[in-house]
Amino acid sequence: MVITLETDYAVRIMEMLTRTENRADARTIAEKTRVTQRFTLKILHKLVNAGLVVSFKGAHGGYKLAQKPEQITLLQVIEAVEGPYMFSRCQQEEYSCDHSCTTSCHFHKIYDEVTVLVRDKLRSYTFADVLSPMPSKAEQTQE
Repeated sequence: MVITLETDYAVRIMEMLTRTENRADARTIAEKTRVTQRFTLKILHKLVNAGLVVSFKGAHGGYKLAQKPEQITLLQVIEAVEGPYMFSRCQQEEYSCDHSCTTSCHFHKIYDEVTVLVRDKLRSYTFADVLSPMPSKAEQTQE
């Protein structure tokens, strides 16, 4: 599985805003993240609606994080763009399959477990972690 390009861009935009002390206008955000301005505005709209980013109107307007970086998780950003994370479409209420998913399908139970693990892991990373220096490969292998 691969996250969508839109989600990848949203993460880049959030990282850029995390590293910016003041407001940033959409043009600057687009240039620094190498995302078209039109797509940047579309993504910013979703991030504002999710309460992750605040927008300011006017000549000195722009965008900034709505919360401290340590309060914003990777999961929140992904779900702001893509909706609730689920490993399989069979976990959606509106999906129906021939296996009576909720009662007898073994895969449904496995997918539920995987979904919980992934959501918990994504929730464990905040944008404050982005500001921390990344461990070297040697340090990662020692863990």
